[in-house]
Amino acid sequence: MLKISKYKKYALGLLASMVVALIAYTITQFISFSTATVAIIVGMLVGNVFYKTFHGDGSHYKVGVKWAEKDLLMFAIALMGINLNFTMLAKLGVQTILIIVMGMVFTIFMGVLLGKLFKLNPKLSLMIGIGNGVCGSSAIAATSGVAKVQSNDIGVSIALVNLMGTIGIFLAPALAHFLGFNDVQAGIFTGNTLQAVGQAVAAGFSISPEAGHYATVVKMGRVLLLVPLVLILIYIAKKEAQKSHEEVNEKVKVGIPSFIIWFVAFSVVASLGLLSKELETAISTFSHYITLIAMSAIGLMIHFGTIIKTAGTAFKVSSILFALQLMFSALLISLL
Repeated sequence: MLKISKYKKYALGLLASMVVALIAYTITQFISFSTATVAIIVGMLVGNVFYKTFHGDGSHYKVGVKWAEKDLLMFAIALMGINLNFTMLAKLGVQTILIIVMGMVFTIFMGVLLGKLFKLNPKLSLMIGIGNGVCGSSAIAATSGVAKVQSNDIGVSIALVNLMGTIGIFLAPALAHFLGFNDVQAGIFTGNTLQAVGQAVAAGFSISPEAGHYATVVKMGRVLLLVPLVLILIYIAKKEAQKSHEEVNEKVKVGIPSFIIWFVAFSVVASLGLLSKELETAISTFSHYITLIAMSAIGLMIHFGTIIKTAGTAFKVSSILFALQLMFSALLISLL
């Protein structure tokens, strides 16, 4: 049997992931829903209908799909840094930054706590908390590798977080009006609670142009917290690894993944304005499409049986968490 070259062996799986991504992208041209979620759902359907093709022993597709869901995703995350401009923090006052940080910490903590109460997989609970607390799919994708989360849990958390965000597009503005928030408060509220940037922007501008502006700035402030969050997770992972090897006196090294270094590097480049806006936009667009292919690969690796076991409980945790997140942010805005 001829030896398959290092890159050729990925071709079939990568091609399958690209086809699923194309189908998902086409679907989202007709429905207003997250492309990441649609890619995962379409991938999941294809992967289970043709289960032996993608999951069976000796599958020629599996190695390429697994490469796309991990290595290709890490590359996409590195490029995402081009969307982060640290000078954005200068536009946020101390009180607003405090609201953002407290909101993120509360949401992640409650996600983990609710997971324990409902006996949900800890890794899935963490991803739901991070997705809700930071920036949806991007945060889950960026932290899942560090936290060593399985494809099934990544897929479920992304789907649920985006579902909550879609509901929030209509719910957050209604709550802001009910609570009597002015345009600035309403913008901060939507920016600090909705999961994806697009969702926060859409909800904010549905209230007023001023609310939309504040929602955008606050949301980007939350996205910037992704960098310190990943570093904290790396530190925790290192401590846990050291603890598990204490009995045999082994030294464990858990370094910063290269994709995080590149993520920060691209962020610095964007902050210093070293590239033209056109080139930054091109890199951002390229990153979006690569991420879509990776999300499709994640979907292809998800087994229906695992989803059925966890989806119901995960939906409860996600729904309760989003409700608590909305209430907590509303309380902070009213007090500060």
